Amino acid sequence: MYKQSFSTFLLVFICFQLGFAQSSTDLIAIDVKKSGKNITLGQITKITDRDGYDNQPSFINDKQLAFSSADQAGNFDIIIYNFETGKFTNLTKTKDQNEYSPRLTDCGLYVSAVTVEENGKQRLWLYPTNFGEPELLYDDIEPVGYYDWYDNKAAMFVLGRPNSLVYPYSKEEKLTISQNIGRTVRRQPKTSIISFIDKNTVFERDQEKSFAIKGFDIKKRESVDLGQTMGSIEDFIWLDKNYLMSSDGKNLYARKYNENQWTKLGEVSLEGYGKISRLAYSKKLGKMIVVMDRVND
Repeated sequence: MYKQSFSTFLLVFICFQLGFAQSSTDLIAIDVKKSGKNITLGQITKITDRDGYDNQPSFINDKQLAFSSADQAGNFDIIIYNFETGKFTNLTKTKDQNEYSPRLTDCGLYVSAVTVEENGKQRLWLYPTNFGEPELLYDDIEPVGYYDWYDNKAAMFVLGRPNSLVYPYSKEEKLTISQNIGRTVRRQPKTSIISFIDKNTVFERDQEKSFAIKGFDIKKRESVDLGQTMGSIEDFIWLDKNYLMSSDGKNLYARKYNENQWTKLGEVSLEGYGKISRLAYSKKLGKMIVVMDRVND
């Protein structure tokens, strides 16, 4: 297991925290129609519209979206947005800790989140969807940055120098899958593959660099190649088991996992907004959520 000194972890932790809070962002919904390889973007609607941090969206069912949001006091909580009612509900409301990166667990009973605790530890917690008491999941794996689920276990981006991808097969076996990874960790739908950005493999073309997207099959314990990132962009999602989506500036792109070429789908142009960063998609709802930076006139 890769080990770091406390001072190194503290430095990485501080940088990670600043990365969360440094910009003002909103959640924008886009209607998406997908039929085979044909993907069409439709109506654009604002979900949030305020000067502050609303980010890291994740669908938890076919009508609700979870995201991390900062209040006026600078506290970060998990908020649930309901597309049917248009209402927002706090899943968490804590003064002494902050919650980020919500995901629905495999069992569907919890929304997980990276929680920065009062003592500074950054670990994965489970928050019951019935608003019961939260539970600490892995007491000995930290500091966690990002993650995704397979087989009721989380594949976790663990901050360090370098950052590592760790999967706990059991309490005794915590496998370090890779090191020097990017911030996106996503399960390939309907597979046992966890995909991630491998920064050890860099491609350069026309003075632009990109990174390898790799996958690790949890069942087979073997690596697979999944092409390259959209330039140096570190955010991507899966639309289904075959197609990835990413962004560059205000533009959205997609490609089949076993092809090299990213295809432009369209531009998300809204007055007062800059580039796109994180993404989320619901096939059942037919909507994509993009996070966009607010820009000052």
